[in-house]
Amino acid sequence: MKKLSLVAIKNALVGFGFEDAEILAELEKEITKGDAQKAKNAEAYDAIHDIVVSALSAVPVTVAELWESIEDEVPEGITKGKVQYALNHLWGDEIVKIEGKPNTYRKA
Repeated sequence: MKKLSLVAIKNALVGFGFEDAEILAELEKEITKGDAQKAKNAEAYDAIHDIVVSALSAVPVTVAELWESIEDEVPEGITKGKVQYALNHLWGDEIVKIEGKPNTYRKA
């Protein structure tokens, strides 16, 4: 079931005066499931932001080239794939993606 549906169900139950704390707690647990991991991931991406952005310049580089230049600086647990995800999904206003085989990236 989707998170939005669970929130609607919980709100409806509370709105109708439902007071079973155990069931409401179960719903809340399911609604917030994954929030801790999401926060942990956000912290990890924040930790590498400056490293990645400062390693880029006006000269386009591939993810592999970028990774080679920063892999010793990034915190443990950060992979080349996570860097690529961040380049493609998180920092689009700061980074220009140049489509190709392979794609290259440069500072905006």
